[in-house]
Amino acid sequence: MPKMKTHSSAKKRFKLTGTGKVKRHKAWKSHLLGHKSNSRKRRLNRAETIKPCDMARIKLLLCI
Repeated sequence: MPKMKTHSSAKKRFKLTGTGKVKRHKAWKSHLLGHKSNSRKRRLNRAETIKPCDMARIKLLLCI
């Protein structure tokens, strides 16, 4: 059986932590930032871990 290929868009969007969790960036931080508050933009800067219900699907895309 051939090797599994990593999903190209998934490898750009997700990073693995040292403990095996998957990190992602939050949405709504790319444009139209003038009307958003500074605290909201700071909150959107932080990375977040993937929820456990989606973990198996994401790890399959990343071939982990």
